[in-house]
Amino acid sequence: MGLLLLMAVAGAIAVLGLWYLLFAAYNRRKGSQTLRWVQSACGGRGRIVDSHWLSSSRLHARLQLPARSFENVRVTVKLRPRALPVQWLLSWWRNQKETLTFEADLGGSPSFHLEVVRHRWSAHSRGVTARRDPREWDIFQPGPVILTTRTHWQQDHTPEINALMVVRERNVLQVRFCPGSPQFSATVALDALADPDSASGFLTTLRELAAGASAHRQ
Repeated sequence: MGLLLLMAVAGAIAVLGLWYLLFAAYNRRKGSQTLRWVQSACGGRGRIVDSHWLSSSRLHARLQLPARSFENVRVTVKLRPRALPVQWLLSWWRNQKETLTFEADLGGSPSFHLEVVRHRWSAHSRGVTARRDPREWDIFQPGPVILTTRTHWQQDHTPEINALMVVRERNVLQVRFCPGSPQFSATVALDALADPDSASGFLTTLRELAAGASAHRQ
């Protein structure tokens, strides 16, 4: 009985070890492919300087771009933790997206803190069994919701409004500005970079977001 238990434990360890090696290698291939997407999205105006893995699912890299664009550029790729079965199942259950976060300094410190998060919610009623004509549904498209700590809010084209509009129209999940380094960061879903058309506008989108902060400093 003891021998069978020992063999079962050894077998389980072997399976987990094989699982880790296979899926860690899968993530490494996907991370390398993502960095190639990023370099391709730069259109020849940028290159990956170096990269290293923070864990089996997080890849960090430094990116060199023309000086007039961004400074101290780095990207972090967050993949699903496939090499760790329990964490992978939790990630899958929570429907967590694989993302790329772009961080950089802007050459001048923004005078404000701003964080824009893009969320979508959907709901349905399980208690309704009869089908309803789709034409009877009332569809509403609300505008951006702004939570601010400012005592006085100016109703003009501030960087906040510009960032909200860009995030709403593009495949950007989160944007952050702050006076300290990194002064600018933006998070996008990896599947958005897989599409050539979306990837080609990746750097343009980031420049549009950063342009609002630059204009605000002037």
